[in-house]
Amino acid sequence: MEFRQFGKTGHNASILTLGGCALGWLQEQDPKTAQERANIAIENAIAQGVNIIDVAPSYGEAEVRIHPWIQKIRNKIFLSEKTMERTKEGAWKELNRSLKRLGTSYFDLYQFHTVSTMEELEQIMGKDGAMEAFKEAKETDLIKNIGITCHSDMRIMIKALKSKEYFDTILIPVYVAAMAHPHPSNDFRPVLKLAQEKHIGVIAIKAISRRRWTFAKKYGTWYQPLDEQTWIDDAVGYTLSQEGVTTYSLPCDLRLWPLVLDAVKKFQKLGTSKQEEIIQRAKSENFTPLFPEK
Repeated sequence: MEFRQFGKTGHNASILTLGGCALGWLQEQDPKTAQERANIAIENAIAQGVNIIDVAPSYGEAEVRIHPWIQKIRNKIFLSEKTMERTKEGAWKELNRSLKRLGTSYFDLYQFHTVSTMEELEQIMGKDGAMEAFKEAKETDLIKNIGITCHSDMRIMIKALKSKEYFDTILIPVYVAAMAHPHPSNDFRPVLKLAQEKHIGVIAIKAISRRRWTFAKKYGTWYQPLDEQTWIDDAVGYTLSQEGVTTYSLPCDLRLWPLVLDAVKKFQKLGTSKQEEIIQRAKSENFTPLFPEK
């Protein structure tokens, strides 16, 4: 497993992050069986060098299923949490609830989750907005770093990074399908450039997205994922080869994890010609960005 400096956080991050989404939505009806399956997946990822866990209250039972592991490995991993609350009061309540559910006294990173409109961003940063809670939590060591995530419009992230507020990390989609049909809403390149200039750590998501679902869902991902090893090797390699990207978060279906873990084992940074070849192949196979929605 390769490791990279995670912006200004001081963490030497594995290039793969354990995303909690897949753990939260397991279909097993028996909670014990679901926990056992989660345990196997977590143990395998940690054994291969993954040292970041990224979770959110919106990921079903993910916090509950990760809880036992926090008791075992808290001092060995970088624990990243999120909130969709936009007010100071709401963020404080959810922060304390997540700390309790995960059984930890602090988070290494706390993030504004999936900020989707300029209005949301303004609310977060305004009077009695969630940023006030984040700053107070950082002053009291409940959180060590502040992050922001955006899935649908990179212009929102650019505005956030150009604001007077301070961010240690960002989480955005960085994936080859976006470059098959680049648009201001999906073009991650200006965001990565800003992140590099400001020494901000970057968690990438959606690396193995092919397009939105056009038929009945086969996986827990909300997009149609790549599930052929050769394509996953190239897609993950493409994402991790983008300048500024620190780490890629595992997708929202445990069946895809072994394929991604295998791709990371073989990863070597791709040159510009290979990256362009992958983009052209994605175009020829009708890959489409997730945003803007067609």
